[in-house]
Amino acid sequence: MFSHPTIATLAKKHNKSVAQVILRWLVQRNVIVIPKTTKKERMVENFNVFDFSLDSKDMQTMAGLDDAKSLFFDHRDPKMVKWLNEYRE
Repeated sequence: MFSHPTIATLAKKHNKSVAQVILRWLVQRNVIVIPKTTKKERMVENFNVFDFSLDSKDMQTMAGLDDAKSLFFDHRDPKMVKWLNEYRE
């Protein structure tokens, strides 16, 4: 997701990083975001998402990227749920 060309285009448009655009998109949707980093410069970058807004077209563009597939795992996939349950034990 951090190398997605569409998000990179939006980042360039707003003179922000891809991560900032993603965080801003979530914030504008009232999603609680808890970014994780140990690097001071990234912490500062993560806070600097309140000095710009995504317009309605940007928001639609971001929403249109959802392909209903997880980048990590699909909690609706019975095989994955079984694997997670077994891993937990």
